[in-house]
Amino acid sequence: MVMLSVSDAEYKRRIERLRKILTKRRLDALYLTNGTSMFYLTGYSFISTERPAALIVPVDGNITFLGPRLEKDHVPLETRMVQEVKTYFDYPGEKHPIEHFANFLRDMGLGNRRVGIDNRLGVAGMWGYQGPPVSKKLPEAKFVDASNLVPQMRVVKSAEEIELMRESCRWANLSISLLQEYSGDGLWDAAVALEATYEATITMKKTLGLDYQPKRVVYPINAGFRGQIGEMSAIPHSMSTKRMMKRGDIIVAEVAVDVGGYSCELERTMIIGEPSSKQKRYFEVMTAAQDAAFEALRPGIKCSEIDRATINVFKKAGLTHFVEHHTGHGLGLEGHEPPWLDIGNDEPLETGMIVSCEPGLYEVGFGGFRHSDTILITKDGKEQMTYYPRNLEDLIIT
Repeated sequence: MVMLSVSDAEYKRRIERLRKILTKRRLDALYLTNGTSMFYLTGYSFISTERPAALIVPVDGNITFLGPRLEKDHVPLETRMVQEVKTYFDYPGEKHPIEHFANFLRDMGLGNRRVGIDNRLGVAGMWGYQGPPVSKKLPEAKFVDASNLVPQMRVVKSAEEIELMRESCRWANLSISLLQEYSGDGLWDAAVALEATYEATITMKKTLGLDYQPKRVVYPINAGFRGQIGEMSAIPHSMSTKRMMKRGDIIVAEVAVDVGGYSCELERTMIIGEPSSKQKRYFEVMTAAQDAAFEALRPGIKCSEIDRATINVFKKAGLTHFVEHHTGHGLGLEGHEPPWLDIGNDEPLETGMIVSCEPGLYEVGFGGFRHSDTILITKDGKEQMTYYPRNLEDLIIT
């Protein structure tokens, strides 16, 4: 049976682990405003707006959601981990939400306790929010910075998280094959993306069944190009392009797929028609750099050494001036998360970490070349979880 979400047992293990950390730090509770951290601990995901929301995890007592009334009926539909919901009507309201939060914390017996907090304001501060920090409304409490507590818990993945990422990789493979199949001369990348995404999404739902639903996004599959077509492929974080695809274009296709809130990353550089000698050279150097990273990836190696391995390939080819970013980053609940495969990060890789591997070359006015694969660090080395072809011959669109 395919796993589609994290089990309640795993959420309980996470909460138990968190409470042990809080006890060790002599904290009475954790106050979270980050939606990803809330999801990690409870499986509850919501749309962050200007309306303040928080999750309170006490060492002893009920896990409690604080937020706008419009979330009150939503919480029990999504999670059994949240035991109590305290709400206010709306923002800014006759009584400011932070005034409500201060009173809620007093009611929970935390009004004069040591509380770890991931954001000293006490609210995510989205969409024009204005208001005092919670510490001003609850001066008798001691708020302690705990912004890195849950993110650090997320770095090494559990067996359940790894299985969800495997399933994400399977559907990414189908999605990128459809992007390649539907691309061609005279087509707009936005329309191709919609067609491929639609077919992959319908197939995924039919295969996984009625129990499948995306957990962290509105649509389960995000497949497309983000405008990285032709000369615009040289802009690594391009967003769109107005022109159509044409023969001779370099295109960078990318896919993310939500399974249980987790997503892999899969990207491929493709070429429409016969590639030029310069395109072939840049493509080969890019894949050689990725191969060098693959060879280096293993537990215990410093993240900086992975980045250095790709830099050395680019340096040998005389192309370092076309490098725009580091080799990769962590993956899981967010598209970018620690660890960073960067020359400045000497953190060692650990078994169970999942990272992207995506060294790239970008010459403005010519094009960009980047593959990205999702890599699991194993006790014996690494596992390439995405498996779409990487060689140029298989990525030419005729």
